[in-house]
Amino acid sequence: MSSPFPDTETAADTLVGEGRNLDSILRIPVLMQVVLGSATMPVANLMKLGRGAVVPLDHRVGEPVDVMVNGRVIARGEIVIVEEDNSRFGISLTEVVGPSASDQNG
Repeated sequence: MSSPFPDTETAADTLVGEGRNLDSILRIPVLMQVVLGSATMPVANLMKLGRGAVVPLDHRVGEPVDVMVNGRVIARGEIVIVEEDNSRFGISLTEVVGPSASDQNG
């Protein structure tokens, strides 16, 4: 599986070449989130929400959702139902986002 970031292999080779243990880096946990959408509302409306309330989100059904790792968008995809277990959702990646210009410049 290739990395979405073009310089990853070079960086990994450099780390190994410097004698660092790449395995310990690859085991670092990261937080992955799938953002279904967001909504903005006044606090007064938020206080009125209760069981059964529906909050409309800014994404529509069928639009790609953002996949974020540690607060950065790394991919986009479609929500799917996991075949083996119809009670769980998953995501089918449709686009892998490379690093932004600001990430590459430090």
